[in-house]
Amino acid sequence: MHRRLCVRSILSALAVFSLARPVAAQLKPLTLDAIYHPDTRVDFSGTTPSLQWLNDREYAWPRTSGGRTEWLKVDAASGRTQPLFDQGRLEAALRKLPGVSAEEAKRLASASSSVFNTAKTAILLTIAADLYYYELGAESVERLTWSPAEEEEASFSPDGRLVAFVRDNNLYLIDLPAKAGSHVRERAVTTDGSPTILNGKLDWVYQEEIYGRGNYRGYWWSPDSSSIAMLRLDEADVPSFTVVDHVPYHLDLEQYPYPKAGDPNPRVKLAVASVAGGLPRWIDMSRYATDFLIVNVGWTPDSRQVVFNVQNREQTWLDLNLADARPGESRRVLRSTTKAWVERPEEAPTWLADGTFLWTSESSGWMHLYRYRPDGTLVKQITTGAWEMRTLHGIDEKNGWIYFAATERSPIGLDVYRIRLDGSGMQRLTSASGTHRADFNPGFSHFIDAWSDVSTPPQLRLHRADGQEVRVIEPNAVPALAEYRLGKPEFLQVKARDGFVMEAMMIKPPDFDPTRRYPVYQHTYGGPHAPQVRNAWGGTAYLFHQLLAQKGIIVWIVDNRTASGKGAESVWPVYRRFGESELRDIEDGIAWLKQQPYVDGSRIGINGWSYGGFLVSYALTHSKSFVMGIAGGSVTDWRDYDTIYTERYMDLPQNNPEGYKTTAPRTAAANLHGRLLLLHGTMDDNVHLQNTMQFVHELQKAGKSFELMVYPKSRHGITDPHLVHHLRSTMLAFIEKTLLTGAGGAGKAGGAGRESWLPPLGGRERHGASAAGREGG
Repeated sequence: MHRRLCVRSILSALAVFSLARPVAAQLKPLTLDAIYHPDTRVDFSGTTPSLQWLNDREYAWPRTSGGRTEWLKVDAASGRTQPLFDQGRLEAALRKLPGVSAEEAKRLASASSSVFNTAKTAILLTIAADLYYYELGAESVERLTWSPAEEEEASFSPDGRLVAFVRDNNLYLIDLPAKAGSHVRERAVTTDGSPTILNGKLDWVYQEEIYGRGNYRGYWWSPDSSSIAMLRLDEADVPSFTVVDHVPYHLDLEQYPYPKAGDPNPRVKLAVASVAGGLPRWIDMSRYATDFLIVNVGWTPDSRQVVFNVQNREQTWLDLNLADARPGESRRVLRSTTKAWVERPEEAPTWLADGTFLWTSESSGWMHLYRYRPDGTLVKQITTGAWEMRTLHGIDEKNGWIYFAATERSPIGLDVYRIRLDGSGMQRLTSASGTHRADFNPGFSHFIDAWSDVSTPPQLRLHRADGQEVRVIEPNAVPALAEYRLGKPEFLQVKARDGFVMEAMMIKPPDFDPTRRYPVYQHTYGGPHAPQVRNAWGGTAYLFHQLLAQKGIIVWIVDNRTASGKGAESVWPVYRRFGESELRDIEDGIAWLKQQPYVDGSRIGINGWSYGGFLVSYALTHSKSFVMGIAGGSVTDWRDYDTIYTERYMDLPQNNPEGYKTTAPRTAAANLHGRLLLLHGTMDDNVHLQNTMQFVHELQKAGKSFELMVYPKSRHGITDPHLVHHLRSTMLAFIEKTLLTGAGGAGKAGGAGRESWLPPLGGRERHGASAAGREGG
């Protein structure tokens, strides 16, 4: 009986095995084309809609299909939808306009980029460089401007009665018509705009390093719509930089002001203008020297005072100021300092009914939330601990809750929390580990949670304010992920030589054999506050790493302390010395790797873009740990990068000449060790191609061999799908050539390796912290 049972068990196991084999065989190998082919690539990320709360019960959903957008109004709790407005009526109204074709009317009526008023009852449209106004449901579209010049940064006032915009670097206001066909009154708030004087519009360095990449708006409405605050930037002393498009027969040249470290910054002023008329009133800045930055602007809830932050050029302190809207007199409320520099807060203060306000600070070494009286005296520190408060979502003062996002549970994730106004009763509202990004409704009764983890693309859920799930808005199931052979990412912690705990992630080959020795590909960014080890969906960059693992390469990502997101105290060691602390930590990670029996320590490569490209260039000229490196969009001399970012961390070149010299890879080109591939977009307006050319020049003078690939018409990120495919093909061929070919691929521990197949080289988002979406990571 026992023998019969054993035989039966064996036969059952064989049957199960025989059934399982076809299933396993159906798993597809990843290919470069599956990830990046411009026409046939697989959708591995799915889609999640961009939703906007309309009120406490409903949100707007721009449902896009086939390049057309249908605007829907959705009942949040039930998911029932109805049109937000009659787009057919808008299309009919647009067809009545002179010069607007039926096709253009359809395109404009179904655009996803319309500018709505706060109440979502009217929109602004741009047609042939002029502004038009449409009240939803109306029979006609009203023309607002009649100028050959372009209107930029247009917006509605909070009450929806006015529109502001910038034309020829002057700020304008328009009183919207009370009824269709009535007179439109336009007036200029400023008149001195010129190529070097910008009113209400930001220049390159202010949008890139202060107010957010792509945000050029330099004006702010008061809550009651009675006034508007604006910045004035004077670029007269700022050197210009030229970016060249080499593709046309006659070169296209772009020139724009770009202050490199040590150069003059734009001179900045702050003014307030009444919408009723009159000249702008300039805020008194006489307490400051001429070289200062205005890094945040807002209003008090009663619209009586402008709130703004000022920093010295080196950013070693930050002042919070209040100025009366009418007289223009200002006073300092408080000054923030740290052991090194002060990061600007993302938002203006959040005000409570009693006049106190909430404010973030890194003065303790970690970003936390504080409550202050109007005179700047501290009431209480609200959040505390060895974790970071990342985003203040807002206050439900009626029920006594503050809502925010933080890393309290995990430094590689993000959760949603709430805490009482007195700092008690903190609650985590999100349960699944990973990264949660919340969008609360106006009354803070519900929030939409966008969640993902390292192996799951983003999903949307509706939650009550206490965290209870109401419904799944978008499950975003991606069946393709289950059809391919993917390795399982492992999160690890590795100690640096001084005991600092570094977060790391490893992707092993799907058929990993612990008796073999594998080459290692390390991806890095390494810049301040820019972690790459994240329990969040990584898009195509993550799939590229899976492709490498499938080819027999271990993918390794470790966050050096200054990039870790573990508080300002972990970043301060980089002050005035880029590269040194980062490389020490990276080499400590390499030392840990070399202790693992399955790692071939003689075949370790490193890749990075932007700051990561700098770090790769620095590593290959200051270390012998890497057999190869891929450096994309690299800073190779910090004198080449912009003032505000660089001087925050490195001080001025005049004050730190030795620091600038020793951190520049170009000055150490003669020490290059390992094979190097340089990549750059020729029209990079952020980290200029000049950086790579300077490095190339020094490498050539030193007699060093390297490989170079440039991408015409490309900026700091490579976005053209055909060029992205070529970029990744180039990277893959170089990786296989340097980590697999010749060295024998993944060999048995202590034994000879196996030969690897090398395909022919074929055609194919602070300072660029992530390459997801803009290829290069």
